[in-house]
Amino acid sequence: MGTLPWYTTREEVKAAVNSADTTYNNRQVDRAIEDASRSVDDLCRRVFYPTLATRYFDWPTNLSPTTWRLWLDADEIISLTSLTSGGTTIASSDYFLEPVNDGPPYTHIEIDLDSSAVFKTGDTHQRNIAATGLFGYENNTVAAGVLEAAIATTATTTVDITDSSLIGVGSLLNIESERLIVTRRSMLDSGQNLSTSLTASAANTTVAVADGTVFHEDETILIESERMRIVDISGNNLIVKRAQDGSVLAAHASPQDIYAPRRLTVVRGVLGTTAATHADATAVAVQDYPGPVKALTVAEAINTIEQETSGYARVVGTGDSTRNASGRALEEKRKYVKRKYGRAPMHGAV
Repeated sequence: MGTLPWYTTREEVKAAVNSADTTYNNRQVDRAIEDASRSVDDLCRRVFYPTLATRYFDWPTNLSPTTWRLWLDADEIISLTSLTSGGTTIASSDYFLEPVNDGPPYTHIEIDLDSSAVFKTGDTHQRNIAATGLFGYENNTVAAGVLEAAIATTATTTVDITDSSLIGVGSLLNIESERLIVTRRSMLDSGQNLSTSLTASAANTTVAVADGTVFHEDETILIESERMRIVDISGNNLIVKRAQDGSVLAAHASPQDIYAPRRLTVVRGVLGTTAATHADATAVAVQDYPGPVKALTVAEAINTIEQETSGYARVVGTGDSTRNASGRALEEKRKYVKRKYGRAPMHGAV
């Protein structure tokens, strides 16, 4: 995968299609998610991840004929840290990000007419205005545990965490001021052991441990070669669903080690941020996206996988009633997301 995040993860798509977690089809799934995420960008004419950047605008421009209003067009903004025009800095107290009641994202910047600030032309109208800030639709994150160990160098591409329940391949992580993209997960010893033996029975769903607070609901654990998903935690007992992700139901004697997919391979310093060192136990957050956007990305990815599998020849019916599948539910989902999150292609003169 590249340096752009996905709106869903490999694990979520595989769960949706009930696919075993093997490397056999990882490339196909990843390709489908990348295609789906970028298709959602195109459909909505915006991106849903944040990028720290400086963007430049001509002044004056026919898109912003009003001398005190700058339309941002594709460069909608979440927050602004610096604004200059004609080489002069405009103080944050002298402009407004609009629309104030609906943003972020903000679609335009207005000079406070009660101030002496102005958008003005310098030596040339080209790239006259420079805006530095966080661009994109929104910047919502969800807490996802802490670092299990310090990230000691900026070249490190392996990160150990304490909670893998919300993080998968394709996730965008926030650690202090740095953003990272997850490209792989692998098993890490949780430090806990099986306290009582398990039989090879799907009904034997209680995994006893010394400290249940180490684990999290929806996290996958590995005991020997069997994977299990935690569906609930009661004190120091993990209530699990056995034989997950294509693994085989088996008996396990205590005190077997318990592993979880908490070792991440990452791309460092993405979306305008810089790779940095981070201390042990530093908070980790994962980027969150609007629910309908995530749902459409999953649906588009599944559609691509199924179409590829059938050679793009999926039909319904038999004999004289054979016809191409309409994909009506998917089309309705596209229309809903476009209606709710799509933006106009261009602002005209105001």
